[in-house]
Amino acid sequence: MTDLHVYDTTLRDGAQQEGLNLSVTDKLAIARHLDDLGVGFIEGGWPGANPKDTEFFARAARELDLRNATLAAFGATRRAGGAASTDPLVRALVASQASVVTLVAKSHTGHVERALRTTLAENLEMIRDTVSFLVGEGRRVFLDAEHFFDGYAVDRAYALEALRAGVESGAEVLALCDTNGGMLPSQVADVVHDVVSTLGLADNAESRVGIHCHNDTGCAVANSMAAVDAGARHVQGTVNGYGERTGNADLVTVVANLQLKKGLEVIDGHRLAEATRISHAISEVTNVPPYSRQPYTGASAFAHKAGLHASAIKVDPDLYQHLDPKGVGNDMRMLVSDMAGRASIELKARELGFDLDASDADDSALMQRVLSSVKEKELRGYTFDAADASFELLLRHELDGSLPEFFTVESWRVITDARGEADALSEATVKIVAGDRRHVRTGEGNGPVNALDQALRSALAKAYPEIEHLELVDYKVRILDAAHGTDAVTRVLIETTDGTTTWTTIGVAANILEASWQALIESVTYGLIRAGVPPLT
Repeated sequence: MTDLHVYDTTLRDGAQQEGLNLSVTDKLAIARHLDDLGVGFIEGGWPGANPKDTEFFARAARELDLRNATLAAFGATRRAGGAASTDPLVRALVASQASVVTLVAKSHTGHVERALRTTLAENLEMIRDTVSFLVGEGRRVFLDAEHFFDGYAVDRAYALEALRAGVESGAEVLALCDTNGGMLPSQVADVVHDVVSTLGLADNAESRVGIHCHNDTGCAVANSMAAVDAGARHVQGTVNGYGERTGNADLVTVVANLQLKKGLEVIDGHRLAEATRISHAISEVTNVPPYSRQPYTGASAFAHKAGLHASAIKVDPDLYQHLDPKGVGNDMRMLVSDMAGRASIELKARELGFDLDASDADDSALMQRVLSSVKEKELRGYTFDAADASFELLLRHELDGSLPEFFTVESWRVITDARGEADALSEATVKIVAGDRRHVRTGEGNGPVNALDQALRSALAKAYPEIEHLELVDYKVRILDAAHGTDAVTRVLIETTDGTTTWTTIGVAANILEASWQALIESVTYGLIRAGVPPLT
């Protein structure tokens, strides 16, 4: 394996993302996932400056059993005019028990003079003193040169001198930070190459140049790759690209590019094959929904919609995929839409477990009927590429002539009542027949769809106890022809889970409640089919 460092800063820099707030327990859980991914270093936070991070390191010493990663504590150089040995924040880094300390240091003359309000000479002494003290305390020190690329553009000599102060004092890594995220790949490559050659770090076994990129130009991953090409041997990033403003370099994308595209084995291959699972598991902890079009690990990363693509993929999947998705634990998906051809229907059916053969006359006719139905429904506002479960129900209907029937609906209605300034309350009544019995149930909710969901569950609970495991987790509405105003056609997508997997169903109608009811009924029907419940006889 290459000796390139893979350094994750999700728990510190990534946690600065707007709307992302991690508890200590969350951070411990994410650290375990990162260790499973096989990163070399996990930056846990800033002990001493943040009580939560101080607690994290205390609990990590007792509770974390890292098998692959080394925990790093983040901090800053000592204060101007003081001494590292007596600086309380520097002492807190030692007390954290982390064997690696990452120090942020100023390398931009403007930041030294206007933000730190000290002299350029004193800033260099702050770097030397803090690095030397921590090395003397038995710590490995990585230096994060903040605003390095901008500082290099203003005063190259001073920016390099800040790095020299770090390496001469014992810093193992000189991480060049594109803190404002404004660089482009060619600029990064030129600067990294200059730093490596000027400081003589190309073949230095004791010190190395690193890269830390933000994504404000959309180039964080590309900039990280350019830095490695130019001689960087330490790369920092965050899982899922978390971070303030537009985020940091997505570490999974960087690692996958280095390993699968450039042949640099930076983590064990079997761990990279867990990347999609780990990426999504961390999304669950952060409560930030996974980005479907995220490279490598997104749900749409290997999804194909066009009929031309499907025809080629049927012959050879590599014709329209840049690599085998299994390398990162993802999978190919076929999307069905009005752009589909019969090859799309055949491949999607196979993905869902239905063995159809386009060369068979009956199967070919079936696929043509399904395709015609899809195109006709999408003309009316349906979108099956976003509702796999509804497509499977459509396919089953064409295959068997009808869907399994678990219940019949007599009627449903919803009343919403608001009195004075109190919150509006919705009440729904459904009348259905299930299990040879008629059920009339009422449900209340904070909205009409919530009330319908509650009433339907109550009505089906005795006949189908499996309904208890189904949970509505997302509800989306889109107005399809806004020019029609309040009488426009509405599309509703409902996402449901049984605790193991999720599925999405769709409803389309002029009435938003009717569209919601269609999606709810299909969601429950699909859930009961998945649970293996026998239909009514």
